This record gives sequence, C-alpha cells and structure tokens, in this order.
Amino acid sequence: MSDAVLPPLSIAEVERRVASELTRIGPVIDDLGARFAAAGEELALVGGPVRDAMLGRLQNDLDFATSARPEKTEKLLSGWVDAIWDMGRSFGTIGARIGEWQVEITTYRAETYDSTSRKPEVEYGDNLVGDLGRRDFSVNAMAVRVPGREFEDPYGGLVDLANQTLRTPGTPEDSFSDDPLRMMRAARFAAQLGFTPAPEVVAAMTSMAGRIEIISAERVRDELVKLVCAPYPRLGLRLLVETGLAAHVLPELPALALERDEHHRHKDVYEHSLTVLEQSIDLESRLGGGPDFISRFAALMHDVGKPRTRRFEPGGVVTFHHHDVVGAKLTRKRMQALRFSNAEIDATSKLVELHLRFHGYGAGEWTDAAVRRYVRDAGDQLERLHILTRADCTTRNQRKADRLRRTYDSLEERIARLAEQEELASIRPDLDGAQIMEILDIAPGRRVGAAYKHLLELRMDNGPMSEDDATAALLAWAAANPGEGDGTHARSVPRLD
Repeated sequence: MSDAVLPPLSIAEVERRVASELTRIGPVIDDLGARFAAAGEELALVGGPVRDAMLGRLQNDLDFATSARPEKTEKLLSGWVDAIWDMGRSFGTIGARIGEWQVEITTYRAETYDSTSRKPEVEYGDNLVGDLGRRDFSVNAMAVRVPGREFEDPYGGLVDLANQTLRTPGTPEDSFSDDPLRMMRAARFAAQLGFTPAPEVVAAMTSMAGRIEIISAERVRDELVKLVCAPYPRLGLRLLVETGLAAHVLPELPALALERDEHHRHKDVYEHSLTVLEQSIDLESRLGGGPDFISRFAALMHDVGKPRTRRFEPGGVVTFHHHDVVGAKLTRKRMQALRFSNAEIDATSKLVELHLRFHGYGAGEWTDAAVRRYVRDAGDQLERLHILTRADCTTRNQRKADRLRRTYDSLEERIARLAEQEELASIRPDLDGAQIMEILDIAPGRRVGAAYKHLLELRMDNGPMSEDDATAALLAWAAANPGEGDGTHARSVPRLD
C-alpha cells in the first residue's frame, strides 16, 4: 500500500482540535446530555463526529449512543427538538433536528452476521465500552460523554488517528466476520482520510475477501460510491485490488492489470486508468459542483474492454479494436449487478462508449456535420465527455500532450460556435412527426420514424433548413422510398432543383 497522504499529527494537535470543536457544539451536546442525565440515562457523542472533531472537520451531523431505549429517547426529545424521525427505529435509532444540527441517537447495541446472512441481527447492549467495541475501526471507536465531556478511548483510537492508521478494536478476523462490509469500509476510509490500514487488517482482508459475497449489492454499491467520490480514491481502489476484494465486487478493475507482452509495447492499463481517474477529478470543477461519481466512474471504467479485445498482431503490435463498445457493455453489466439506477448506468456506459470518438478528429478535419453528430451522440453527457477525453491523455511526451490539448480546445471552440448558431443541445429535424404525417398523409408507424431519421441526418449534414426546403426533401425521400399509405394529395412544394 501507498504511504499516508497527509503527515502524521501530534497528540497535542489532535487534542487542541477536538477541544475547539467541542466548544463550538457545546450548547447542543451539553443541553442534550443534561436531558438524558436528568432521566437517569447515559449519552455520548460517538464515532465519526469525534474522529472528525479531532481532524478539525466536524460537520453538522452528530451521532450519539445512549443507554435509553428508542421509545424513551423519542419521549425525551419530543417537544424540545425542531423535528423527529424514526426510520431507524428497528436499529435502535431516533433522528432529530436541533436548529442547524442533525442528530441521530442510537441505543447501545451489538450486531453480527451469521455465515449466510445479508442482514445484521441487532441486539441492545448495556454499556458504552461494549458499544464502542463493536465498531469498525479504533478511530471510530472513541466517544465523549455528555454533558460532562469525559473522553472515552478504550481501543487506542487517539494514537491511531495521530498516526493515521486503520486498526480494528478487536481482531480484524472477528470484526470482518461479524460484518464483512467493514473490509470495504477500510478501503473507503483509506480513500477518504488518506489513512493506511495496519498490516494485520490488510492480511485479514486478503484471507477473508470472499466473505464479502454475503453482503447485499446495494450496500457494496454505496461503499463503492463513497470510495470513488473520496479525495484519494487511488488509495482505496489499490487496497481493493491488492487484497482480492475487487475480484468479488469490481472484477473488471484487477483484470486491467494485463500481462505485458515480451516487448513491453503497451501501457499498464490498470495504472493508466487510475491516472485518468485522478486527472478527471482535477477537471470536474467544470461541472460546477462537488465530487461527480458518474464522471469519475466512467474514467475508471473507460478501458475495461481492453482485456477482452487484446490481440497480438505481427511485428509485436498490440491492438484493442472495439474496446470502447465492449467496455460500455461490461460497464452496464457491472453497474446493473450493483443495482445502480438506469440513469446512472446509461450515462456512464455512454461515456465509456464515446471515449475514443475524439481521436477521429485528427488535426481538426471534421466537417460541421461530424461535430454536430459528436454533440448529438453525447447528449446531456457532453461536458463529462469533454472531461473524460482530456483526462485520457496520460502520455509523458509533453509535445504530444500539448498537441492533443490544443486539438481538443479547437473542437470545443467549434462546438461553441455551432451551438450559438444552431442550438446544438436540442438538435431536431426541421419537421416534427405531426408535420411528416400531414405532408405524406400517413398514419403513425414505422415509416414516420424512417422519415424523421432521414430528416435528422439532413439536419446534421446541412444545418438548419427552411420548412419549404425540408418539405421538399421529405417528398423527394418519399418518392425514392415508396411505401404503403403515402397520400396522393400532399401539398405542393418547390422543387429542390
């Protein structure tokens, strides 16, 4: 595994950060703790919020553990908080909003899996230390009791956080056996925090990788999305590959580590794909928001068709013909298996399929018609396609890289000019379906679709046409392609010649 991305922290710096953050949220945690204490119940800030407070990055979501059962927690909150929800009641969790803060309060618990279960069996616990012991990693097994603000760290999470190490509270074998998804979470936290898993954690992940098979596709998907959208996804993805977990959840990724041919004439596609992912992240500000999963995942998957299409030609040449089309199909199949939405699947697979299209642009020889088709085929994924195409240049030859960048700049400029003139984002034929049926005097059917497609191709080739010219073109097409149902009283129009 790679070294930690960030330098280690001193214990003094960690303590300073957490003291500052606890002061900031003091009015919320102290008042909440006082209500539970007055009712004879324990309450503690736990898990991620404590970790994030130590990292100086606490958000507005606060997690608490309590000795109170859910019904009592709900009673203590009623009439005092701004809103209450209980969707997590079956897991012992009651949620609430207190001003700007979102809080979740969960009864002390323990949960385990049997050897074949996909769902945890939840049991209530009776003390804070036991509750912390069932958590995934020591950096998430720290707590601050409220209202007294006593720090609880029974598993050495403070030291592990300062050293940026991922270690389990007990043995990793027991932890991963209880909840195999924790192996995915190790990779996710490596990607989110830049932390390095302890050697025994990596060893357990490697030996138990197959255990991930009992976890539902939806839970695996959610962890994968968080990993890919994290600041350092390469760290998490490398951990998945090196431990063998990727072979179970994303087998297309380790398959990219193609065996080099004896002449070493093609790139390491696996490392190339990770680099393209990182370069796409550098460009995603063009999308105007935060981390964009579709853009990132398309970058990661854009070459997954290469192992299936690799051929050795005479002279030691290696080819990957049609790997864009094959890769799009593999991407669609994998995302379906992981239960992504149809919209996410369509967008990502389209990007994979189109990622080579730009290379036909050469030195800018495309006609305006070809540029229009490029925009039409990309549709609402055009900006993401710009990002992917630019990120896919990983050559170390600076002259070649500069040439590719200038060429793509030229293409984008042409797209912008045509867009101003022709509203490229919504290219349609110059006649709609109703007009086609009226002019040809035909009913809805396959012939209307064929005529519409013909007019769309003319629009792509020639740009906008007047209604009269489009009508003349339609009638000329109908005369050259006679079909049943064409009317004999279509309106007279000027001849094209």
